Amino acid sequence: MSDTEDDSFLSENARQAPVSPRSAPSLPPSPPPKPLVSFNRRELDTILRLYGRMVADGEWRDYAIDLLKDRAVFSVFRRSSEMPLYRIEKDPKLARRQGAYSVVAAGGMILKRGQDLAQVLKVLEKKKHLRLVDA
Repeated sequence: MSDTEDDSFLSENARQAPVSPRSAPSLPPSPPPKPLVSFNRRELDTILRLYGRMVADGEWRDYAIDLLKDRAVFSVFRRSSEMPLYRIEKDPKLARRQGAYSVVAAGGMILKRGQDLAQVLKVLEKKKHLRLVDA
């Protein structure tokens, strides 16, 4: 196309009547999207501190964060191709009953549940006071 053809093309399109809002099909207003449950900065800091220590010890190697409609899940893996070793879940619906935070093992058993994330995560800490003693 040459410059003159471009100008004529633009002028032809400019001559067309603009589409009025009335001629456009009316759509019902969409409902606002439901907010996802997520971990806040303080919660992520607490979780990632534990994760960093466990990676340094060679226990954990990978993680995933899932933000769902009803809960947020931080999954911990030994290898990324496996099932998660543990899931740290935040479920605000349970906040007044059993506590919003829970640690779930690979088999689905809930190891600990509570209101305070730091206290719930203590179930994953290594026990440093148990040692093999030579007899």
